[in-house]
Amino acid sequence: MPSFDITNKIDFQLLDNSLNVARKEIQSRFDFRGSKSEIDFNKKDKLIHILTEDDMRMKSIIDVIRMRMAKQNLNPKILDEGKEIYASNNMVKKDIKIKEGIDGEAARKILKDIKESRIKVTAQKMDDIIRVQSKKIDDLQNIIAICRKKDYEIPIQFLNFR
Repeated sequence: MPSFDITNKIDFQLLDNSLNVARKEIQSRFDFRGSKSEIDFNKKDKLIHILTEDDMRMKSIIDVIRMRMAKQNLNPKILDEGKEIYASNNMVKKDIKIKEGIDGEAARKILKDIKESRIKVTAQKMDDIIRVQSKKIDDLQNIIAICRKKDYEIPIQFLNFR
């Protein structure tokens, strides 16, 4: 029976490369001369830690990171920005979580859209992926087209099309 998986996979090497390029750009920019701005990436916890001196620089750093991610063909929707925390010595820090996999809310939206399409497929959530099966390949392609039109606030990929 033909099937495919809907998932949100991230290439952490591309993300690391884009963060390294962003670090170099920030060090060479005129408006960051003499500042104590840092970008750290924790692959284990899937967390980007940013430390800088004020809100304006924080926004500039995040813009540079988003721009560099776009050039590496990474969707900036994977960044889950939290609140800014004011640290000591008038420093501002921010932890940005990386969203990988499909969370419960997005999975419910995807499954709801698949059911509302009234196409004869079976869709089930398995850990952080959604497996869609059907007897006809055309039905699966129609489901992919429907999912591409919608915005689920996370980037989605379609893998293992068999």
